[in-house]
Amino acid sequence: MTLLELLQLIQKHLKLVVITPLACAFLAAAVSFGFLPDTYTATTSMYVLAKGENAQGSVSNSDLAASQMITNDVASLIKSDRVLKDTATALNMNSLVDYDITVKSETTTRVLSVSVEGEDAQSTAIIANGLAKNVSSVAQEVMSIQSINVIDEAATPEQPSGPNRPMYVLVAFLAGLFLAVAIVVLRDMMNTKVRGADDVEELLNVPVIGRIPTMKGGE
Repeated sequence: MTLLELLQLIQKHLKLVVITPLACAFLAAAVSFGFLPDTYTATTSMYVLAKGENAQGSVSNSDLAASQMITNDVASLIKSDRVLKDTATALNMNSLVDYDITVKSETTTRVLSVSVEGEDAQSTAIIANGLAKNVSSVAQEVMSIQSINVIDEAATPEQPSGPNRPMYVLVAFLAGLFLAVAIVVLRDMMNTKVRGADDVEELLNVPVIGRIPTMKGGE
């Protein structure tokens, strides 16, 4: 099928091609604005100070590469069951399963950032700061960590971070457009009726040598 034929098909079924993506976009908007709650994200950043280093972070007993490996271990430790349970217990919570916890650790620095996403803005900040406090205690106990110093404490977010409702609507619109075009093409491929001289030539593999025009009034 050529592009011109596709455009002709779309023009022929223009109503379907227009209504389907609009309906999908409207449905996505109704769901995202009517049923998806706002979520908030609070972030805290920390600096990992290994044993043998002073408060300014100068290296004495271990090189920078080893310190960065320790930082990566701390990043994994933050999401361990022990740290999560200790933080929940300290905050008088049953668990933290309702919150999405993300830990970022760059390979060229010993700075960690912990982001907590949830439906309650104040709780996200409290949990983020609680994780930073508890991971410091656990890391000093089980690893070669002198301390984990908080650089920026998590503040209560004032604006929601999600969901990205405009993106959902746009994706639904594009998906509806793709679906409509696919339906049009599929219906055309399944239509086996002879619709013109070109179809006759293709089916019989013989050229058309004449055409009989349609006469009005049976003449």
